[in-house]
Amino acid sequence: MLTCNHLQTYYGAAHVLYDISLEVQPGTIACLLGRNGMGKTTCLRSVMGLTPPRSGNIVFQGQDITGRPPHHVARQGIGYVPEDRRIFPNLSVQDNLEIGRLRRRNGDKRWTIDRAYEAFPALRAVRHRTGGLLSGGEQQMLTIARTLMGNPALLLLDEPTEGLSPLIVRDLEELILRLKQEAGLTILLAAQDMRFAFKVADQIQLMERGRIVFRGSIEEARRQEEHLKARLAV
Repeated sequence: MLTCNHLQTYYGAAHVLYDISLEVQPGTIACLLGRNGMGKTTCLRSVMGLTPPRSGNIVFQGQDITGRPPHHVARQGIGYVPEDRRIFPNLSVQDNLEIGRLRRRNGDKRWTIDRAYEAFPALRAVRHRTGGLLSGGEQQMLTIARTLMGNPALLLLDEPTEGLSPLIVRDLEELILRLKQEAGLTILLAAQDMRFAFKVADQIQLMERGRIVFRGSIEEARRQEEHLKARLAV
């Protein structure tokens, strides 16, 4: 579904991504695992067109989307959930969801307000509350639900567990797995929590200093668990 080939991405003169290549197969969850500052977010931003790569290319569902503006990438079927959530704090939960509504090109409106509330029942109970009054867990659920209202085929999740309690993290794990199993969603997520990554991912790419230093299936990653722990602790 998604292929990144030899991406080189910069912030001004600062070289951040070095020759990044990865593939995400349909219906799977791929994880970019690594400590803060290793390039995970930049990789997602490169795919989304927010920080276009200076060289290399990005192919989504057979189309080259390298350097396309974010609104074009979104309409192609990629949804992005940023680490800082970026909900509209002065709008209600329901209005936040309405803003995220985007009709699929083939006319299939899979995600509706009702379906979003079915997937995130906690949001139904606070649907008239403004976003700024939600808890961190509720805000994260709202951000994901709002992105799903755009009916993406591929969901980019940036550090979805950051700042959440262990109980909310467990709920989020179950939700992500349901999105894959029941909605057929493909997910590329960035995380530094190896336990969380091992719980939800089908494949792991470990990033260090803008490079992928390990890639493999979740089974291969589990066999290398101690090695990965050591790399994450450096």
